[in-house]
Formats: sequence, structure tokens, C-alpha cells
Amino acid sequence: MVLVAENLSIEYRIGKTWFNVVRDVSLAIGEGEIHGLVGESGSGKSTLALAMMRYQEANARVSGGRILFEGQDITHASPAVLAQIWGKQIALVPQNPLDSLNPSLTILEQMTEVTRRHLGFGTQEAYEHACQSLQNVKIADPEQVLTRYPHQLSGGMQQRVMIATALSTRPRLLILDEPTTALDVTTQAVILDLIRDLVRQEGASALYVSHNLGTIAQLCDTVTVLYGGEVMATAPVKTLFGKPVHPYTIGLLASLPKVTHAHETRLPTIGGVAPALQDRLKGCAFASRCSVAIEKCHQEKPTLERADEGRFIRCFRWQEVAEGIINPRITAQESPPDAPPKRERVLSVRHLNKTFTEARWFDRLLGRKPIQVKAVQDANFHVNVRSTLGVVGESGSGKTTLARAIVALDAPDSADIELLGVSIPNTLKARDKQTLRNLRLIFQNPNDALNPYKTVGQTIGRTYKMLSGKLTKSEIDARIGQILTAVGLTPQYAQRTPAQLSGGEKQRVAIARAFASRPALIVADEPTSALDVSVQAVILNLLKDLRASEGASYVIISHDLDVVSYVADWIVVMYLGEIVEQGTTEQVYSTPSHPYTEALLSAIPQPDPTQKGRGIRLEGDVPSPRHKPSGCPFHTRCPRFIGSICKTDTPPLQTTQDGHQIRCHHTLEALTALQAVPESETKAHD
Repeated sequence: MVLVAENLSIEYRIGKTWFNVVRDVSLAIGEGEIHGLVGESGSGKSTLALAMMRYQEANARVSGGRILFEGQDITHASPAVLAQIWGKQIALVPQNPLDSLNPSLTILEQMTEVTRRHLGFGTQEAYEHACQSLQNVKIADPEQVLTRYPHQLSGGMQQRVMIATALSTRPRLLILDEPTTALDVTTQAVILDLIRDLVRQEGASALYVSHNLGTIAQLCDTVTVLYGGEVMATAPVKTLFGKPVHPYTIGLLASLPKVTHAHETRLPTIGGVAPALQDRLKGCAFASRCSVAIEKCHQEKPTLERADEGRFIRCFRWQEVAEGIINPRITAQESPPDAPPKRERVLSVRHLNKTFTEARWFDRLLGRKPIQVKAVQDANFHVNVRSTLGVVGESGSGKTTLARAIVALDAPDSADIELLGVSIPNTLKARDKQTLRNLRLIFQNPNDALNPYKTVGQTIGRTYKMLSGKLTKSEIDARIGQILTAVGLTPQYAQRTPAQLSGGEKQRVAIARAFASRPALIVADEPTSALDVSVQAVILNLLKDLRASEGASYVIISHDLDVVSYVADWIVVMYLGEIVEQGTTEQVYSTPSHPYTEALLSAIPQPDPTQKGRGIRLEGDVPSPRHKPSGCPFHTRCPRFIGSICKTDTPPLQTTQDGHQIRCHHTLEALTALQAVPESETKAHD
């Protein structure tokens, strides 16, 4: 075994008290194995992963057990010993590469420092090795990339540089802490392929930390599920996903969003919340949220038992689950009574254009004209009453700009926007209170939108004061309690500050504030991107519940196609500021679709390890809007590239009888025929 943890326990000191974070964890990673580590936020995933290489916070300690690397006990190894292991034998790829890349050094300086120190390379040898390492992770023109600084690279390029650097010393163990969480689905797919191939080629092993069950299913050989700092289950990936028997694992898998064409279905959710450090239970860590827990579960700690097929389970009742005697499967709540989406339009947008002017100081100094960046170009769409429009695309596609233009945070250059059949101004100052009340925005990160010095009640109350007419303090307090209850919180949350809330609770407060004015339309920018799958299910159900009860409509911005397909009934696909396809969820997910949509769908990691297959992989990054390709903007990456017509001519907009629109030089019949070819025979255009 390359790495073994035996009964490992880790504690954090908060104030003068030590709190247990990881308790009695045992796992082993064999040679050539990719071991997945999953669980909700606060389960101890990152703490455990970093502890396995003895990289800990100053207030952390190993309070029990031991860590063996290549048979060597490193539990209490000195800094000098660890310095010989880190970088050379154990390498780390963090969640955010900018946290590890030095902004003041070029990529060359940072990559060659590693090989000079750990492999003793000279200047020329280190340079050649860095070029080869970048080529190994499919970076074109490595000589040019080595001269750049981190901020000059895209997120996907930065992550590839981190992987190349980590593998440059041919380590025995690679630790990857949520390396694709912030990446687009297309970039994520390429990175996962790289990790899989490079680990195999280099004969290394890997510990892959993620809360994305799809990536775990597609990448890993073995999976360990953590909850409350304890191992709930460990099993080969096909065994764990194919026949989950621990109630927590069953709940996580059931919470995944699924493509649905039914308007008001609901996702199953795990009730309650994970216990805080100071509230860890003496019994089973999951007992308070488990639907089949018995008295013994609350009083005693279950041991980690060996089961069949290489499986380990920490549960008193797993055999009853396996034999079908009890069923811990969580069920979705009943859908509230609701009418289907109405034909009346709540929002109509025609010919929306938004251009940003970049006037850099050296351009002004040299007398150059400012750069015009077309962020959104001629966008046309509408949203019906009591329905949801999903907007998808990679980073840089113009999704967020489109959202901000609708609510006039970034006023469009030109647009005809109608809200509830009435034309509204394109600037925020010109919009009246009624418009502001009916059109609200939910930001991607609630931490950026909630004032840390105001209580929840003060934050929501301000909306009532500003937009809901003359209300007395008692009326406002009553409405605050009602809206908090509507989003699944208690009225007592009004007294809390953002620092006292979890990520899911903050997002619910942001949703409550948006709904406080009873708007006709809510624009939500990546409302679940930072949430665990279990909390995400709660938020998605909440959005549907409020749509049903309040009659609201949504514009949901996301790069997660699973989320969009679950909650939206109409989808808009954007690329480089243009809408390349739009239609119902069923139309977009079936053939024919735009080649870009086809690639996006192909890149979604399926939470089923039996569905292997690389599908379509888009080479290269999204071109800069500053230098937008001529003709079809997607032609530089298109897997269905025809020839010069794609480079020179703007593709026509083709519309079917049922309203499905695709902007492509291929006819719809040709796209249908092409997309019927098995994915294994499809190769991305270089």
C-alpha cells in the first residue's frame, strides 16, 4: 500500500478547547489506485486529506492513530523529514490554483523551482522538463505559457499548470482537493481525463476529494464516505454506487438532480443539518438525520464492519438494508398544487446588446483607441408566467452580464425589455419602485450580498421598508417571520448575523430577501454552485415550492446543466455572448442540438461508474471576447466543423415548428444524423 491511515483522529483547538474533527478513520490507497473521498461540507474531507500528508493548520493535531506512507510512519515526522517528502513523493493540487501560484513569479520560475529543488536539475534541464510537463497536460505552445504570470491564464489553464507541476517530480501520491469545483463542465471533463491518464501513466496513486458524486463515479476506483468526521462507508466505486446500503450514502445519491420534463417534481432531501463540532453525538454521527435510526443508534457508536465485495460499513442496521428488510430511502415531499406554466409572458427581451469599453492606461498613453468588448450580442428571449428560464454556458459566455443587464446593474447599450407587458427603462435610476419590486436578483455568493454587520431581520426588513409601502414595525416583523418560515427557517433566525449561518442557510436568507417584495420575476445567478448536493436539493425544491405558492418566475444562470435541466422548462445556451440555441428542456437535451450544446451535455459526469465514455472533449479555452473569431464564434473548437463557411459566414438561425432554435451552418437534419453517431467515433476539431 502507498498510503495507510490506521484509526486516525484529528482535533482542532478553538479558544482553549480541543474539538474532534476526524475520528477513528482507517483507509488504504494501493498502487495505481484513485481513492475518492466524499461528504458534505464540514464532514472533515479536506482536513483528513491534508493530514494524510501531515499538512495541518497550526491549531490542529493528530490525537490518535497513525499515518503510513510507503511503510514509513510519518504521524509525528519532523519538518525536515516532511520537507523531503512534500513535492517529491507526495504532491498536492488545491481547489483554487491561485491560492498556490505566486502572482509575482512567472509559470517558468514556479515550475522549475520544484524540479531544481527535488530532482537537482540544472537551468536548461528544468526548462525542458517544464515544457514537457505542460505538453503532458495538453497545453499548447508551452514555451509561451511558461513566460506568463498566473493571472494571464484561464482557470482551466491554471489548474493544468498545478497538475503539471505536481506530477513533474513523478510523486508516488497525488492529493487533489476539489480540483474541478470552480471549473466549467467542459474544462472539468478535460481535467478529469488528464488526472486519470497521468496517474495511470506515471504509476502514481491519488486521493481525490470532492462533493461531486458524478466526478467520483467517473474517476475513482474506491470511495470513502465521510460524515461528521467519521467513515460511514468504504467500497469499490461500482459497489457503492450500484448498491448503496448505508442510509447516508443512499440519501446523497437520491438528492442528485435529474433531468425531468414534469413541471413540479421534487427531489428527495436529507432532513436536518450536519452536527457542529461542539454538537458531535456519542452515538452514530448520522443518527439525528437517519430515517431508520433506533435507540441504540443514539446511544452507541457503531464499528466499521467488513461486509461483502470489499465493502466496509459503519451502521448497526446495514444488513437489514442489504436484505431489503428496511428501506432508508428518502422520499420527495409531495408537490404542492400548481398549474403548469402560463402562456402569458412575464419578461420579454429583444435585441439586447452590451459592450464594455476597456481603456487601458498604456493604450491612452500611446494614443490607441479603447478596446470594445461585445459581452452580449443581440439576445432575444422571453420568460412565461410561473416558469423558469435556464441560461447555460462556459465562463466568459456572457451569462452573468446578461443577468445584470436585465436587472440594470449593468445597463445594456440597447434593448427592448418588457416586464408584465409594460416596457421598462434600461437604466436602474429610471426604473420606478413598482419595477424594482417585481424584478429581483439573487447573487451567486450570499457572502458578498449579505451585510455581515446586519442581522437577518434587518436585512430582510430593509426590503419591506424600501419596496412594500408604509408598514408598521410590527407588520414588518410579522412578515419577516412569515418569509423565513416559507424558506424553511424559523422566525428566530431574524436575530442571527451571517456569521452564525451555514452556506445553505445564507442562501435561503438571500432567497427570502428576494421574495420579500413578492416579485413577478427573480434572476438567480448560480444560486447553488457552492452548495453540497444535499443542501442543493433543498434549495432547488425551495425554488420550485415558492414558484408554486407565490406564482413567481425565474431566470436561473448556471454552468451546471443537471441543475438547470431539473428546475427549468426553457433553456438558453450562450457562447461568447451569443445565444446559439434555445428551446424546452426536452428539446435541448435531445437531437438535434447545437454542437456546443452537444459537447456540454457530453461532458456532464454521470453518477454511474458503469457509464464510462469520454464523449466529446473541447480542445482549448473559450476565446477572449476581445478577439472574437469571425463567422461562427464556435468554429475554433467545434466538433462538427465544416470548413471555410464556418470561419467566414455568420450561421443562420434555424427554428422548428415547435419553437426550438439552433444557430448553425449544418441543417437540422444533418445535425440529427451526425449526433446519432456513437460518441466514441466523435473527435473534437483541432
